[in-house]
Amino acid sequence: MGKLSTKENKTIYHLSREETGLSREKASLALGWISPERLEKIENEKSNPRPDEVLEMATVYKNPSLCNYYCANQCPIGLQYVPAIKIKDLSSIVLEMLSSLNKIQHKQERFIEIAADSHISSEEIADFIKIQEELEKLSINIETLQLWSENMLVNGTINIDEYNRIKNNK
Repeated sequence: MGKLSTKENKTIYHLSREETGLSREKASLALGWISPERLEKIENEKSNPRPDEVLEMATVYKNPSLCNYYCANQCPIGLQYVPAIKIKDLSSIVLEMLSSLNKIQHKQERFIEIAADSHISSEEIADFIKIQEELEKLSINIETLQLWSENMLVNGTINIDEYNRIKNNK
């Protein structure tokens, strides 16, 4: 194994590679087409990774969070549209999701009133924004659950073969 870096403030890409126990050279071999020099540039923020590189690193390093990190922090489109997802435990995700669903259910009638005429009046804007914010929280909870599931699948906590068998036999 190559020597471990003592650099402070390592990037998520650098930390993810090191967590797999791979040197840049071995990571490059596992990645197949990303050179050690390219990895060094990405890890030291001399160059931003491309989406295909992030996908490959996420797979080889068994860290699906890399994709959300890239989209939320480095992709020009994602910076505007993709929220950063924080890894949480399943119980926290479920409780937050249920809380959002309950709040939305209580605002359901108001949402219907607002949407009925396909126009949002000045009197409806504040309520519409509150509902929109709650829906955004729910969306983030759904994405967090998806990321949690992906992490559990890659680390073997959830049996991937059984998961795929059941999912594909709907």
